[in-house]
Amino acid sequence: MKTPPFSPVFSLRAIRRMLAVLALMLLPAVSHAADWDIDQLMRGLAQTRSGHASFVEKKSIAMLDKPVESSGELFYSAPDHLEKRTLKPKTESMTMDGGTLVIERGRQKYRLQLQDYPQLAAFIDSIRGTLAGDRKALERNYRLSLDGTAEHWTLQLLPVDEKMQAVVRRIRITGVRDAVRSIEITQADGDSSLMLIAKLATP
Repeated sequence: MKTPPFSPVFSLRAIRRMLAVLALMLLPAVSHAADWDIDQLMRGLAQTRSGHASFVEKKSIAMLDKPVESSGELFYSAPDHLEKRTLKPKTESMTMDGGTLVIERGRQKYRLQLQDYPQLAAFIDSIRGTLAGDRKALERNYRLSLDGTAEHWTLQLLPVDEKMQAVVRRIRITGVRDAVRSIEITQADGDSSLMLIAKLATP
């Protein structure tokens, strides 16, 4: 049996049909990506009512030769309870409940009312607001922009208040679906921190 001669016309038609089929297959995915927005992200995040995660945080400070690294655990309960327990290099805990921040270092304990520290409150609310999927809370202090897809997204927060801008240049939060994976903070003075987060089973 002889092999049919190569036909450029036939090949072009086959390629066109193949491209048409691929286009039809890709259309739903492209449409889904186009529909992905901040509201959808917030709704997904709001479904998580509690969480437990490990973290590794690296802080880059201009006056130091290398980043300062710490690690520990995070606990979250909707809508506004957030606890950060640092285990290494030194034990420390920060508990944010409503409008109160409690810091414990060894035998020392400090209690702060966030209403007395508006810049600190705005920073804390950037994390709690994201975890709670509370867009209105975030937009009180930040201009939001979202890149990526539901499978891998990046939410950028830019301060709108001039006093806050003097402290923080931007906050970038990345995630996968309804889970936050990293929080990167760039300060106005050039210092920065990056916290990598890995979900753990809720104790």
